Amino acid sequence: MTVIYERAGQAATGRNDPVPRRIGTTPMAIYACEPSGARPRRVAEEESAFRSCFQRDRDRIIHSSAFRRLKHKTQVFVEHEGDFYRTRLTHSIEVAQVARTISNALGLNTDLTEAVALAHDLGHTPFGHTGEDALAALMAPYGGFDHNAQTLRIVTLLEKHYAEFDGLNLTWDTLEGIAKHNGPVTGEVPVALAEYNAQHDLELDTHASAEAQVAALADDVAYNNHDLHDGLRAGLFTEDDIAHLPLVSTAYAEVDRLYPGLESYRRRHEALRRVFGYMVSDLIDESRRLLDDAAPGSADEIRRLGRPVIAFSDGMWRDIREIRDFLFRRMYRAPAVMVIRERVTQAVEELFPLYMADPSLLPQRWRGEIEAARDEAQLARLVADYIAGMTDRFALQSHAKLTGRDILREAG
Repeated sequence: MTVIYERAGQAATGRNDPVPRRIGTTPMAIYACEPSGARPRRVAEEESAFRSCFQRDRDRIIHSSAFRRLKHKTQVFVEHEGDFYRTRLTHSIEVAQVARTISNALGLNTDLTEAVALAHDLGHTPFGHTGEDALAALMAPYGGFDHNAQTLRIVTLLEKHYAEFDGLNLTWDTLEGIAKHNGPVTGEVPVALAEYNAQHDLELDTHASAEAQVAALADDVAYNNHDLHDGLRAGLFTEDDIAHLPLVSTAYAEVDRLYPGLESYRRRHEALRRVFGYMVSDLIDESRRLLDDAAPGSADEIRRLGRPVIAFSDGMWRDIREIRDFLFRRMYRAPAVMVIRERVTQAVEELFPLYMADPSLLPQRWRGEIEAARDEAQLARLVADYIAGMTDRFALQSHAKLTGRDILREAG
């Protein structure tokens, strides 16, 4: 990273103060998304005098109700299993940190990258992908459920704090990054995404900005690294079990060479932070190569290239896939995890028909939307909105209240 330094106090006093002061970072590239070039918000509003439009997007996301609820939504483990495992909130913060680092190194707009990174998981259900799978199956007759589309629904409709609009009224660039988290949206478009796109075209068939592409791959960096941490802490596998994995074996060898006899916990942390570093460095190097080859002259040229400009090298992708395969077998499908998956799936499966049969069970402030629902599909979408917004704790409490059972304590 190019950093410009000035001797602190030298310009004002003429003294050669030896303490450096950082006054700048990597210059913005010509293909970065400039706030002055951002496309209009759906509802026009006067911009802030002291924040860029992307900084304002980021701040609105941080202050949203959905963002706060991520504190009690888990990645793999259900909340009651411990306080040290990653939640959707800590994961989102980690993704944003990685994304800002990569974005800055590539001369991109770090504020836009951070906004997309912080928003990317707002649409997740309680109980991680287990809850999403259950809700998707329940919503199959009514247009399905997709957490990326649900994130867009939250930031464009479900957050209801502002007098002049529903949602957060984010910039087009931020909404685009959310909608295209997994790349261009082709084929069958999720209902929630299609409904919004019909009113505000996000150009779903193109790639997103480089900033949004960085946020998407920072997600991969973060969860591959922290799931190794959490799986070790949970005792689902040991350091010996992961010693053969690519990147991991190299990292442990480097730590043992530099710090022979290091205490086990510190050794683990030193090794896994190196795994983190290997992925970030590779992503920066490969993306620089791709950007140099493409030589885009603007952010819109990146969108129209027809291929991503942010990527891991082929070798790193192979290594990451091997780590993913290991985590799938030993963590995501571990017998102890599967028992809990089955029980929380049952909780979602039982909550949904209860709310469908008696919508009055939903909070009072939802009554207007319930009365406006024209058919069963619209009612189902409201029920899905409500369940998807639940935290792990609240979903379990709601299930216990409505059924009189503690589903996690029931005999298997």
